[in-house]
Amino acid sequence: MQEQEQRFDIQEELKKLPAEPGVYIMRDAQDTIMYVGKAVNLHNRVRSYFRKIVGRGPQIDRMVSQIERFEYIVTDSELEALILENNLIKEHRPKYNTMLKDDKTYPYIRVTVTEAFPRVQFSRLMKKDGARYFGPFTSADAVRETIELLNRMYGLRDCRRNLPKDIGKERPCLNFHMGRCCGPCTGKVTEEEYRKRVDLALSFLGGNYGEIMRDLKAKMQAASDEMNFEEAIRWRDLLESVKQVAQRQKMSGGSGDDKDILGIATEPDDIDADGVVQIFFIRDGKLIGRDHFYMTHVSGREKAEILSDFVRQFYAGTPFVPKTILMPEEPEEKGLLEEWLSIRRGGKVQIAIPQRGQKEKLVELAQENAALILSKDKERLKREEGRTIGAVREISELLGLEDASRMEAYDISNISGFANVGSMVVYEKGRPMRSDYRKFRIRTVAGPDDYACMREVLTRRFSHGLKEQEQLREKQIDEQLGSFTRFPDVIMMDGGKGQVNVALSVLEELGLNIPVCGMVKDDHHRTRGLYFRGEEIPIDTRSEGFKLLTRLQDEVHRFAIEYHRSLRSKSQVTSRLDEIPGIGPARRKALMRSFQSIGEIMEASVEELAAIPEIPQKQAEAIYAYFHEKAE
Repeated sequence: MQEQEQRFDIQEELKKLPAEPGVYIMRDAQDTIMYVGKAVNLHNRVRSYFRKIVGRGPQIDRMVSQIERFEYIVTDSELEALILENNLIKEHRPKYNTMLKDDKTYPYIRVTVTEAFPRVQFSRLMKKDGARYFGPFTSADAVRETIELLNRMYGLRDCRRNLPKDIGKERPCLNFHMGRCCGPCTGKVTEEEYRKRVDLALSFLGGNYGEIMRDLKAKMQAASDEMNFEEAIRWRDLLESVKQVAQRQKMSGGSGDDKDILGIATEPDDIDADGVVQIFFIRDGKLIGRDHFYMTHVSGREKAEILSDFVRQFYAGTPFVPKTILMPEEPEEKGLLEEWLSIRRGGKVQIAIPQRGQKEKLVELAQENAALILSKDKERLKREEGRTIGAVREISELLGLEDASRMEAYDISNISGFANVGSMVVYEKGRPMRSDYRKFRIRTVAGPDDYACMREVLTRRFSHGLKEQEQLREKQIDEQLGSFTRFPDVIMMDGGKGQVNVALSVLEELGLNIPVCGMVKDDHHRTRGLYFRGEEIPIDTRSEGFKLLTRLQDEVHRFAIEYHRSLRSKSQVTSRLDEIPGIGPARRKALMRSFQSIGEIMEASVEELAAIPEIPQKQAEAIYAYFHEKAE
């Protein structure tokens, strides 16, 4: 791959670009994808990055300075390029693309109307399966409450029985006996009778609350008149639940169409600030909820461009596309977006920029909400950045490193040499990357030797990483599969000079040059400083960098302890002792207290074993015989 990069002549490759639509991919010196874009004309668009253009923004200038090579994919149309660009951005999440930070899926209410005895269900996906879907909603709890309310009100089933095939085959469930299900599995409810209940539920989901509330009030009054107060309370509670659901739908958007209302706010003077897009969801003319999303890398970009990026990324990930999308200004490539959205929806979609009336007021409201969220979160985001990126910057400066964004920390855990385990935790830009955490069961070390255990852990980790990198260079595995492929900017060892020297020795043997730093503890087991390049560096215990190191140290220790605890079960940690007749939990613990390791127990004489108060002579002989017969 390095030879290929050396041969890549950007100016020569620019001349070969076709004047056709397609997608282009910018890569840096590590061959990492930095940016994915689309173009109507690849020749003109890609070449524009390498011209001396003033005023295109610091983000783009920074990206262009890092481009080592580019590649492109020709498509048949601009629409195909848009779809391919979306897929590549979603897969690779390039660092210079304007990215939607939240990856949310919204809940739906699904009614299985194609079944003989339909059910009302919770769903995160909207499929073309013949079922009726309502939503999306912004609150999963509200959806579950509504489903429970419908099942209670109309006695609908929530089981998975195959009806009518399974009618009468099994006893009815508890819901039937509690009066929460009408019991279609018993055969006492016909399909027609059950369908009437489902139709009432569909009417409710369609917003017809008035008739239902009148019916519930009448039933509550009738039960009260008959002095059946328990029944009256039941109807009263159902009525209150319906009122709560109806209350969420009070704000109307005018007509009964499905609309999404977008607002946007940015901080043009802050190069590192995110933008906020506020969205109101209006379904059948009713506001069912709202949400906001953060967009990264918005510095130097116009709101029209950011809105275009948001629309493509958001509606590529949500199964429902409304008929109309209202926004404060026209997005880039409005016609192309409408064409793509119409294909996604299966019907015409219009992007509108209202200038007057109620629709304009809704857009203004979304704008105000977006600005309010950005203002409200500005201080919080700065504090969070101080805890993460700011703390990483502090540590980098303290150690004299260019960047310490990716840190790996290691720890060893055991009890007197029993079940040695190692842990590896990874922090990326000051945040834990739990998907990259790894656990190690020590294979080659018997007894309490932390240095030897750490040597094994580091050797296995980086040998595996080198192997994965080699496979990746040979294109034998997918880039996403290598869990150890990425190496850290700095290794943080839970200890001082001894642990650091072990790590440096392993790296030297493997031909790697990665900075190694020790987190030196005081007499109270708290970090007091850093051991780096042969000297101890003091650190301000009030700084964010120190707090990050403390979190990192606590996390690697917690992860090791949890793994060790999981192995200290009867079947895993002490299975060899459990095989000996007459050795139960009490005698096993006595052996573990008296000897440092399994090895010492194996080497002990009968007299030494019998000297333990909890171990009788007979059991001492059994233990000795067990290990010596095994050895023979």
